[in-house]
Amino acid sequence: MGWAEFIAAFGGFFLSHSVPVRPKVKAWLVERLGPRGFTLGYSLLSLGVLAWVIGAAGRAPFVPLWDWAPWQGYVTLGVMLAVCIILALAIGRPNPFSFGGANNARFDPERPGIVRVTRHPMLVALALWALGHLLANGDLAHVILFGSFAGFAILGAALIDRRKRRIMGAEWLRLDHARRRAGMAPQSGGAALMRGILGLFLYAALLVAHPHFFGVSPLG
Repeated sequence: MGWAEFIAAFGGFFLSHSVPVRPKVKAWLVERLGPRGFTLGYSLLSLGVLAWVIGAAGRAPFVPLWDWAPWQGYVTLGVMLAVCIILALAIGRPNPFSFGGANNARFDPERPGIVRVTRHPMLVALALWALGHLLANGDLAHVILFGSFAGFAILGAALIDRRKRRIMGAEWLRLDHARRRAGMAPQSGGAALMRGILGLFLYAALLVAHPHFFGVSPLG
């Protein structure tokens, strides 16, 4: 299908990430599926469409923009290690500033963990993933794909900041000022260590799974 499939997959990705989370649509879905059902359904939909758009980029006509060199692969490997550690430290942790936080009422601005570094660790991980893969995939379809993901993450952080500041008001400013002044100590040293180890396991799992799912080994 060439470019037609890529365009369709790309449009499907952005529709799936914009329509279900619109306030009226989300409220309608949550009422029928429940909060957990909505989260599960939305997550499965997002993963499915993401797999489709990545596959469609690989099937699109190959239009080279720059040559590949071995050093690009090493950079991508290093970036992905950072991505896995960030994800391990961020997933399921309280974070009232961004999406994906759990038990946000328990957020301690004096011990903010990864949120001390950035209000949006998940979006930082997405941007790094996209930029790292963009470097190693210098054809037109993948440059459009990964460049758009990086822009989506950067723009998304700004939009979430604006919305959260409007909703939280003075509390947003108070928490943000407190987390900026906090030290770099994690909320729980033992838990942070375990999360770091899980990040390394995730990294190893991705290295093993990548050639099976995408047909290319990150290790060359």
